Amino acid sequence: MPTLIRREGAGCAWADDTFVTLEDEAPDPGGDVIVTLSRFLAEGEALAARPAGRLGVRLEPEDEVEALEGRLAPVVLVALSFPKFRDGRPFTAARLLRTRLGFQGEIRAVGDVLRDQAGFMVRCGFDAFVPSDGSGPEAWALAAARHRHVYQRAADGRAPAFLERQGG
Repeated sequence: MPTLIRREGAGCAWADDTFVTLEDEAPDPGGDVIVTLSRFLAEGEALAARPAGRLGVRLEPEDEVEALEGRLAPVVLVALSFPKFRDGRPFTAARLLRTRLGFQGEIRAVGDVLRDQAGFMVRCGFDAFVPSDGSGPEAWALAAARHRHVYQRAADGRAPAFLERQGG
C-alpha cells in the first residue's frame, strides 16, 4: 500500500494511502477512490451513493475550486496537483477550500511536491503530502515549522507578528 506524509499536531508521520486514483473512463474498483473534478461533476451523486468506500476529488491547477461549492458533503479528501514546483495555484485552492468553502477533510499535495514549500502548504491548509523529493516525515515537520513568526493571517490560524507584538 502506498504511503504518504500526514500532519499530526505539530509533527508529521507516515500514513497508509488507501485511495486509488481513477481516470475519467476507468471503471470503479470499489473502495476509496479519487476522481477528477470533471468526473465528480458528472457522476458526483452516483459516486457518493456507492455502498462502500470513501470519495476524494483531484484538482489540477486550471480547475476552478469554486466548482465544488455546495457539493463537498460526500468528499473526504481533495488532492491538489502540483505539476511543477513553480505553479502556485494549488496554494490558493487549498486556502479557498479551508476558508471560503469550509472544507474540513484532508487536503493532499500531489505531483511535484517539495519539502521547501512545506511551511507555506501548511499555512494554506494542506495536511497531507506525497513528496517528490524522497524526504521523510521528520524533515517535513522541521520544514513546516521553520519560521517562528508569520506576517499575515492564513488558513492555519497562526497569529501574525503584529498581534504578537501587541500581546494578542
